[in-house]
Amino acid sequence: MSQHIGRRTFVEGTAATLASSGIAGSTAVQESDGGESGTDDATDTEGEEMTDDTTLIAHRGFAGVYPENTELAVEAASFGGPGTQTAHRRADMVEVDVVPTADGTLVTFHDNGLAERDGGEHGLTDAEGLVFETDTDTVTSATVLGTGEAVPTLETVMDAIPSSVAVNLEFKNPGSEDLRFAESLSDRSLSTQRELWRPYTERTLDLVSEYDNDILVSSFYEAALATVREYDDSVPIAFLFWDSIEAGLEVTRRYDCDAMHVPRNMVQGTSFFNDGEYIESDLRDIDLVDIADDEDRDLNVWTVSTWYQARELVQAGVDGLISDYPSVLSFQD
Repeated sequence: MSQHIGRRTFVEGTAATLASSGIAGSTAVQESDGGESGTDDATDTEGEEMTDDTTLIAHRGFAGVYPENTELAVEAASFGGPGTQTAHRRADMVEVDVVPTADGTLVTFHDNGLAERDGGEHGLTDAEGLVFETDTDTVTSATVLGTGEAVPTLETVMDAIPSSVAVNLEFKNPGSEDLRFAESLSDRSLSTQRELWRPYTERTLDLVSEYDNDILVSSFYEAALATVREYDDSVPIAFLFWDSIEAGLEVTRRYDCDAMHVPRNMVQGTSFFNDGEYIESDLRDIDLVDIADDEDRDLNVWTVSTWYQARELVQAGVDGLISDYPSVLSFQD
């Protein structure tokens, strides 16, 4: 059984790069002397009073503060910063995206393409090509957002997260461009899509079963959740809602999902409810907080970027915030 045995000591060059780019923010990672002290550090904040009991989920390892989906990000999100302020709060759960390389190795990466994304000459990394058509050595040598942090394998990421922190695996792509996104599928389409997802799902669940972390699998793809239920129905799952609340609820109920992951503007009782972003549905008569409560499902909301959004959502009654920043709960009434 793999265990987290100590906090990584970040090299001076990486720290300098992050500081100069403004990525490190106010939640700088503390060095550790290694050994068993890393496990002790993971519980330093346990028992300290926070402003509320909302689950804080680090979106891609707090992507607004650290280079997303990297070892540095998940480790920093898992341990938090120094002191007891809520702004330095460690994540209750770390969310990462999972895709395979051409060799079948699982890595944590969001996009299909290594060079996708605005913001630089090369995009998200300094390499090119589709992840699932590129060999593992090339993918894991690619550096993210010019920071010097490389694309890690899922195994590397799991090794970096202490067992006391839960992990949300977003099943992003099994290695195909022929996927059905955010849809409730017919039986025929679902059967075809299951074949695409099944090998990926089994390989991913087999890998994370070697760790003691609580695992939640989420996805925009119905067939991804279907194959999780098929392979190991003890693994909690959540459907990611997109533009149709009806399709989201249909898939959620079909697989008795443990949670619903919804855009922030699908939540009634907030000033940004039904503002048109993402949504084509008429939400006036649909209260997801009540539905989640009645059906005994967690309601986690993405992607939360400000304390104001967090405050509105907490007051509306959501269970978890999927956030780019560890400080979103620092200002609550």
